[in-house]
Amino acid sequence: MSETWRPHGGRSQMSWRPQYRSSKFRNVYGKVANREHCFDGIPITKNVHDNHFCAVNARFLAIVTESAGGGSFLVIPLEQTGRIEPNYPKVCGHQGNVLDIKWNPFIDNIIASCSEDTSVRIWEIPEGGLKRNMTEALLELHGHSRRVGLVEWHPTTNNILFSAGYDYKVLIWNLDVGEPVKMIDCHSDVILCMSFNTDGSLLTTTCKDKKLRVIEPRSGRVLQEANCKNHRVNRVVFLGNMKRLLTTGVSRWNTRQIALWDQEDLSMPLIEEEIDGLSGLLFPFYDADTHMLYLAGKGDGNIRYYEISTEKPYLSYLMEFRSPAPQKGLGVMPKHGLDVSACEVFRFYKLVTLKGLIEPISMIVPRRSDSYQEDIYPMTPGTEPALTPDEWLGGINRDPVLMSLKEGYKKSPKMVFKAPIKEKKSVVVNGIDLLENVPPRTENELLRMFFRQQDEIRRLKEELAQKDIRIRQLQLELKNLRNSPKNC
Repeated sequence: MSETWRPHGGRSQMSWRPQYRSSKFRNVYGKVANREHCFDGIPITKNVHDNHFCAVNARFLAIVTESAGGGSFLVIPLEQTGRIEPNYPKVCGHQGNVLDIKWNPFIDNIIASCSEDTSVRIWEIPEGGLKRNMTEALLELHGHSRRVGLVEWHPTTNNILFSAGYDYKVLIWNLDVGEPVKMIDCHSDVILCMSFNTDGSLLTTTCKDKKLRVIEPRSGRVLQEANCKNHRVNRVVFLGNMKRLLTTGVSRWNTRQIALWDQEDLSMPLIEEEIDGLSGLLFPFYDADTHMLYLAGKGDGNIRYYEISTEKPYLSYLMEFRSPAPQKGLGVMPKHGLDVSACEVFRFYKLVTLKGLIEPISMIVPRRSDSYQEDIYPMTPGTEPALTPDEWLGGINRDPVLMSLKEGYKKSPKMVFKAPIKEKKSVVVNGIDLLENVPPRTENELLRMFFRQQDEIRRLKEELAQKDIRIRQLQLELKNLRNSPKNC
């Protein structure tokens, strides 16, 4: 099998026929967990929003579920596999559908969610998982005027969270104070995807306006911009420290396509490669430790994987994991949660909606030796932040704090999330009050606002009644004191 090169706008385009070369990852294969190690009976959301609806870390699996009224998600301890009961407790505080969920990379029981109700919420999952429905969030973050489609934690800084809304804005939240501290306002349509480089000093976004951008997040300055007319970008991922971006999208012939870009020059892609003629969105996943790229299509049953290098041909096809069951989304286990004794280099959690099933898929490098394979497990970003919010907001960049996987996963000193005490007030970013006179845009929003006001009126009436009773009690006490013998 050989590569085929075709001229394309002054740079090269190549077909995706496999190219066999010497690589330690050439024989990586996907292994599906046994049925008893899957999660079954889960009412996975039927929402058509293009997200994964799943987040996983070394302790918990979170899945957005179908629910009547409001939005909810399940949080299941990883060891609790098998069939999940229909009445299993949920996180259900949102008033609209939940659109994205992400675990805090440094505190493993803190999860962020965003919703059609325009809010972002931070939840603290108790030790051992939920015992009853959770409706009270640790923090409620209001700043977007329309629904919020994406949340992303900063990769090296504790308590910095990014959210992207259908108001075309990206807000940067400092959770130490519970407020938005920056607003990125350079997009002219809905933001489809956000990705950080290794130290979090750069943010790249794809947008419905067909533009790919590289942004300095603290200033909101657009450093590079590509107008993607021939390659309509959907998803983007930074390729570690290679100074490269990889995007998935659609060609002008409506075929699925990937493109590789130099992050310092987005005038034209380095390569474009057509994948197939299917219509499902292609999700890219990059493993900086092995330089492997995984491509999984929404509604597909297969996952293709490639090896990426800084030299031509840049992208080398390795293999394809195949399965008959279509995937709605995929969660990815962080490196410190992998089974190094089995030479596992990546693990997906595949959402199979029709079966109500979450299926772990381990990507394994076949090795004969039982000893630790140092060459496939370099030092990797761990669970300790490199910066505080104030340091990062002050302009400091720092690479992730690395850890070795040799001794298995050792917890760093336990970090605890402390929610700030917040007063109700206006939310002003860049001189704009984000909450001032935001009118309801739909009948549902109007109804939600009406019911919220009704609840508030009921609460205030109860408070007033309690105060009336207390006033009467104090008046009686005063009367008794005046009539007591001492005062005669």
